[in-house]
Amino acid sequence: DAYVKKAKTFAPVAKAVRALVKKTVAGCEEYVSPWKTPAFDSNGPLCVFIVQREHVTLAFLRGAILPDPGGLLEGTGKGVRHVKLRTVADVKRPGVKKLIAAAARLNRKDPASGRMIGMNKRRKQKES
Repeated sequence: DAYVKKAKTFAPVAKAVRALVKKTVAGCEEYVSPWKTPAFDSNGPLCVFIVQREHVTLAFLRGAILPDPGGLLEGTGKGVRHVKLRTVADVKRPGVKKLIAAAARLNRKDPASGRMIGMNKRRKQKES
């Protein structure tokens, strides 16, 4: 909540991203990543969003292997791909919801390694 409030101009976009992820992936876990940004987990790391100066970045940690028929994903890294969102209308594009759903399906079918983003540490904390 505090991160979204500090987003100022992009607070509505950040709120919309957060709501869309929670609605699309029922039961996903929201947490603060090691980089101090909101992140989501569903059978492994799902996505993270970062408020930047000119947009909100929605990054998929396994984005390089996600289907992207709408051509929304950007990036050239080994695994991570992202979408730049400047308005609430950008968040509401059907392709964004499809990417979130595809990331959740991928995690159900082939869960990510426990070494990603401190997953094992968070799991131990939840069990305690």
